[in-house]
Amino acid sequence: MQIMPGDWIETTRANQQSIALSNTAGVPGRNEIDDTQELNYRRVMQAIADTGFTAYVGQEFVPKRDPLTSLKQAYEICDV
Repeated sequence: MQIMPGDWIETTRANQQSIALSNTAGVPGRNEIDDTQELNYRRVMQAIADTGFTAYVGQEFVPKRDPLTSLKQAYEICDV
């Protein structure tokens, strides 16, 4: 969503009633969601939680390092 319409948080808020799944991935590159990426996923996940979203968030990135280390970091970032 960041690449196509942009304004991720506001787009999510405006359409939250139609969203059943959200996915994470770094922008650019679809790699780990760390502080080298465009999106602040902690803020994004807080905005999603604030809408009352209770469905799934999928970790959809392509790790450049140990996959379990990357997944643990992603979980910690997204656990709001």
